[in-house]
Amino acid sequence: MLQIRPIQAFSDNYIWLLTEGSGSAVVVDPGDADPVLETLAAERLTLTSVLVTHHHQDHIGGLDDLLAAFPEARLYGPRDRRIRDLTDRVGEGDSFQPAGLKTDVRVLEVPGHTATHITYLGAGRLFCGDTLFAAGCGRVFDGTFEQLAHSLERIAALPGDTLCYCAHEYTLANLGFAQWVEPDSATLADRLRADRQRRETGQPTVPSRLDLERATNPFLRTGEQGVIAAAEAFAGHALDSRAEVFAALRRWKDERYD
Repeated sequence: MLQIRPIQAFSDNYIWLLTEGSGSAVVVDPGDADPVLETLAAERLTLTSVLVTHHHQDHIGGLDDLLAAFPEARLYGPRDRRIRDLTDRVGEGDSFQPAGLKTDVRVLEVPGHTATHITYLGAGRLFCGDTLFAAGCGRVFDGTFEQLAHSLERIAALPGDTLCYCAHEYTLANLGFAQWVEPDSATLADRLRADRQRRETGQPTVPSRLDLERATNPFLRTGEQGVIAAAEAFAGHALDSRAEVFAALRRWKDERYD
């Protein structure tokens, strides 16, 4: 059975550790090699694969040291020259079984946070990097607002029981902004209470179910009238598409909340 656990890195990163009972391990977005190497040594695991979602240093900074320790490991990632040493460059529609696992994963291209960002979907789990966060989404760097809006719509169309494994513990702050957008949402208030309790006991708030994201994440709710009205109030004019609503929300969070 596939098991997934977080390895904490830096102040708020999660490096996901995947095992399937064979003594092999797969990690997702290892920005720092040290906590990964410590975990692998403590559990006597051999690193056989790495899955990379995008080129930012807090997601790939550990690749060199991991490859030095495990030179036979396969390194999967997007077709982006900024990521060196990949053994397998993958893109939209590619399906493969990472070395060390019995589970097949499918690649979805989700540009926006970066122009070449990808996610990995397998067994009802989505490793979404910095595209979708619990109750939020990533900033736009070298992608575009329109790309990210479309990418989030693609993710939102997945089955509601999909578990979303993002790469950062930003949930409480994201929920604070979500309450700016929908201050009267009882569902949001319930989620905030539950996630505060998790953090108070040192537990991660992720993964999150996609149906909960659709009910509480403003960036997936750009077709809801209350969200549209809040975005238009910030923008100061009517917004004619979901992509325009998304862009207004993202600018609002970037400029006034973060």
